[in-house]
Amino acid sequence: MILDCDPGHDDAVAIVVAARHADLLGITTVAGNAPLERTTHNALVMRDLLGLDVPVHSGAVRPLLEEPHTGPAAHGESGLDGADLPPPQRPLDGTDAAGYIIDTCLATDDVWLVGVGPLTNLAVALRAAPDLANRIAGISIMGGGAFGNRTAVAEYNIWADPEAAAVVFSSGVPMVMAGLDLTHQLLATPDRIAALRARPGRLATVLADLLTFYAAAYVERDPTIAGAAVHDPCAVLALTHPDLFEWERRHVAIETAGRLTRGMTVIDRRTIADRPTPNCDVLTRIDASAAFAVIVEAVGAYS
Repeated sequence: MILDCDPGHDDAVAIVVAARHADLLGITTVAGNAPLERTTHNALVMRDLLGLDVPVHSGAVRPLLEEPHTGPAAHGESGLDGADLPPPQRPLDGTDAAGYIIDTCLATDDVWLVGVGPLTNLAVALRAAPDLANRIAGISIMGGGAFGNRTAVAEYNIWADPEAAAVVFSSGVPMVMAGLDLTHQLLATPDRIAALRARPGRLATVLADLLTFYAAAYVERDPTIAGAAVHDPCAVLALTHPDLFEWERRHVAIETAGRLTRGMTVIDRRTIADRPTPNCDVLTRIDASAAFAVIVEAVGAYS
């Protein structure tokens, strides 16, 4: 897989899980949780902490049409507030994420693209190389869902660049979607963070510190929640550990024009015969305890 991300606390966890349980070909970065310079910096830091021999390519500095909108309330100004992180030791491999995605997928059979930030890089790649859609195995994303977090109906990754999301969802590529109603079942609660911190090694301490900050930001904004939703690893785990999930085959479209609904993933749950042909496996349930155990094990493997 190629992991397209905007680290981001949960992106950092997704990188660990992908490195441990997938054939991770490379990491691409996009502006999202923080500006592109910071998300790229954070991806390079994670590559060093894991000792990975994979390229990192930066990509879109902004959405296709909109101005960029970051997420400091959840992730801090750096995108990875909460831990003492070292500076990157290895340089960036390139600044054309879409080009890297195209070249890698055209040269390699059955690559999964895993998008856990705004989908700008994936949309640019699909537009620039129309034959790409027939070459890749599929696209697994964290985004959307039956409710929103940036607005009442729009989840951040889709809301941040709905035009890009519309390109991806209408591409004809096999799709897997981990939306908020799924990812809010996987929470970094105090006991789970404690289990992570109990693992020996530097990485476990760093990830526990990051998740402690992230969980506090969640609880401060929503005192009814027991911890932070660990969104992004779900899009990786859906491919590496599909037995942890239940899903429904649905048609999903992206609202790009609505005054109140821009960025909404419109999930068609009708049963009438003339409904649109399903285009997406929409994840509905996750075995959260088993999933977090996979995360803890993956972190432990690199600590």
